[in-house]
Amino acid sequence: MASKLGELLIKEGIITPSQLEEALEYQKLHGGRLGSIIIKLGFAVEEQVTSILSRQYGYPYINLSKFELSNKVRDWIPPEMARKYLVVPIDRAGATLTVAMADPTNLYAIEELRFLTGLNIQPAVASESSILDAIDKLYGSEHEIQVKEEMETIMGENEEFEGLFEAGEGDVEMVEEEEEQDVTTLSKEAEEAPIVKLINLILTDAIKRGASDVHLEPYEKEFRVRYRVDGILHKIMTPPLKFKDALISRVKILSHLNIAEKRLPQDGRIKMKVKKEKGGKKEVDMRVSILPTIFGEKVVIRILDREQLKLDLTKLGFEEGSLKKFQKAIKRPWGMILVTGPTGSGKTNTLYSALSNLNTPEVNIMTAEDPVEFNLYGINQVHIREDIGLTFASALRSFLRQDPNIILVGEIRDFETAEIAIKAALTGHLVLSTLHTNDAASAVSRLINMGIEPFLVATSVISIVAQRLVRRLHDKCKEEAEIQPQVLIELGFTPEEAKKITVYKTGGCNECNNTGYKGRIGLFEVLEVTDEIQELILSGASSAEIRRKAIEQGMVTLRRSGLEKIKQGITSIEEVVRETVKY
Repeated sequence: MASKLGELLIKEGIITPSQLEEALEYQKLHGGRLGSIIIKLGFAVEEQVTSILSRQYGYPYINLSKFELSNKVRDWIPPEMARKYLVVPIDRAGATLTVAMADPTNLYAIEELRFLTGLNIQPAVASESSILDAIDKLYGSEHEIQVKEEMETIMGENEEFEGLFEAGEGDVEMVEEEEEQDVTTLSKEAEEAPIVKLINLILTDAIKRGASDVHLEPYEKEFRVRYRVDGILHKIMTPPLKFKDALISRVKILSHLNIAEKRLPQDGRIKMKVKKEKGGKKEVDMRVSILPTIFGEKVVIRILDREQLKLDLTKLGFEEGSLKKFQKAIKRPWGMILVTGPTGSGKTNTLYSALSNLNTPEVNIMTAEDPVEFNLYGINQVHIREDIGLTFASALRSFLRQDPNIILVGEIRDFETAEIAIKAALTGHLVLSTLHTNDAASAVSRLINMGIEPFLVATSVISIVAQRLVRRLHDKCKEEAEIQPQVLIELGFTPEEAKKITVYKTGGCNECNNTGYKGRIGLFEVLEVTDEIQELILSGASSAEIRRKAIEQGMVTLRRSGLEKIKQGITSIEEVVRETVKY
């Protein structure tokens, strides 16, 4: 079949004889299917190879990306056989099972499937990549299967663990809660091998998936584990409810928290070393927050993976003009720069990137953070502890006696902190901080509402950055979307842009866990406080007036920043609409 396929591809003018020879030589050295090798070497695309196979052998071609697979036929072919022969069940009609195959001429595979199922096998042709994606959708990815197998090994062959992964409410039986346990019992259970292994598995699996947070959530009828990946929460597993206390106690022990205290919130940290896929180990910090709820304690673990921290300002997502404005601001000798946005919008990453850019032996940089998320060499970082009186305000007062050049305040929460920070900015220091506001212009109103005089805001603040994070489309599986020009105009594109641009939508493959997205990028709005904007602040202008003036002066809004990412094929319309509004 291999040489036959090669001859057919040459006959169709898709490859040359020399390319076929090269592919056959590669096959001798490395093995594998000739069709896959020709595609891998870039001599042909999958559609060309599958089209040839379909026409030559009279089997129908099927586009699996547009085909809804039914779970009813999943059990006819086990996942290991599906992966071995690159085959996925499509439909059963009477005594015939229709399957999609990458190589429909593999008679041995067809015979084995016929023996296994007791049915006649009707092959259809599909591309190898679409079959792999379909297998992942139908059976779960290889990583998910591996984790599930590890989970079953940890818990043992017990009926109450069936349906542990992705179980819905109907799949979870009510487990009666046991009476309140004493500290000794909790500690003993938390140290038992299955509990230790399960928590280790949850944490290492979350790191491998690139999760930023792990949620352990107790409810009336189930105990749920979710990961936040690229800003979106995904339900991963539902361990038995009776293990809730032991699992939470294990997290408390790792975080050096009080396992007996269940009535009050607690915060802690975990440090662990994880094996890298390419060998070696990396150290990962985790921030643990425990909150009492009506059905037990909810645990949120923030994963602070240093390898995920990007300190290059040019790669965060700034438009060229916005980046120049921000770089100009951070090079100023004094003044205040504010970064605004909701929790999880990447403010800390932007500030760390700015500090990394400014960090030289000639300057003294001091930070007050709650908590310190990443340790930066050459920067003096202070962990705020309000329980002992070390607040942002008290830390700032001490900083001013430490001969600083640049000060970072993790967050301006109250009048006292804002007042000291502004005075520092007016007395020869560059101050960077964060606020929780919806856009850049609203930061002015927020400071004034805190009690800061308008003239102090106008003279101290030099730049305000608003930001959001949107998911990146996965380059390998994104698809062109057909969008009417009028829809694009309503989003904010000009009529000329609406006619020319190509918009992309999500696809879905094994590498992106069939979400169509992989990684995130920032949307930025940089408001430069010019003389005209200073006058507006002094005159008590509203946020809307300040925003309009800034746009007149060339400010790229969050929505416009998102539209630019759509034009470049980086993200989807849905992501931009989810995170921004049109002014």
